[in-house]
Amino acid sequence: MRIVIVGASRFGTATAEELTGAGHEVVLVDRDGDKLERLAEELDCGFLEGDGSLPSILRDAYGDGADALVLLTNADDVNILAALVGRSVGYPRVVPQIVRNQLLAVCEELGLENLITPHATVARSIVRSLEDRSDAALDLRSHSGFDVLGYRVGTEQQGKALSELNLPRGSRPIAVTREGENHLVTDETELQEGDLLIVAVAEDARDKMDKLFPNAEE
Repeated sequence: MRIVIVGASRFGTATAEELTGAGHEVVLVDRDGDKLERLAEELDCGFLEGDGSLPSILRDAYGDGADALVLLTNADDVNILAALVGRSVGYPRVVPQIVRNQLLAVCEELGLENLITPHATVARSIVRSLEDRSDAALDLRSHSGFDVLGYRVGTEQQGKALSELNLPRGSRPIAVTREGENHLVTDETELQEGDLLIVAVAEDARDKMDKLFPNAEE
């Protein structure tokens, strides 16, 4: 297959590496020419500098034909726009990454059915791992741009709902372990001292999370 990926994020780069390793032809599109130049030393794929939401760039990337357009920038709105433009250009399949749940309904209204929802996918993986009591590590660092960490709840968070914690942008609570039992969490989940709160955390949110929960555990 010939796949066009928009966004040389860590997720985009890892996806390109996996696809080329499986024998597929890949074109990686990004605005940052310097980044693409560095990646050219690591990845065996095509590179195109430019705004991947513009028809002219997507036509150039499409070339004589492409099987799919995958949108992996770090901005949901850019991914949605690029998916719509890609569909109009003629890509037979467009696959945008969507992080914010409130935009899923919008994608449905726009007819964007093939979505990548990393937080939801990671949450399901963690729950399966917890329920199976598996010791297998979840390798998320290079694939999705965030780590999964455990934060021990202290006296300052005792009795507070998750919605009251003012967690930083780039963090997503997933589950809590309490007295040996694992539970999915919602905004209304009240924490107890000693709970282990499992959170997906982007790199730029680590410092803020570490200040809120000084006893992070891998």
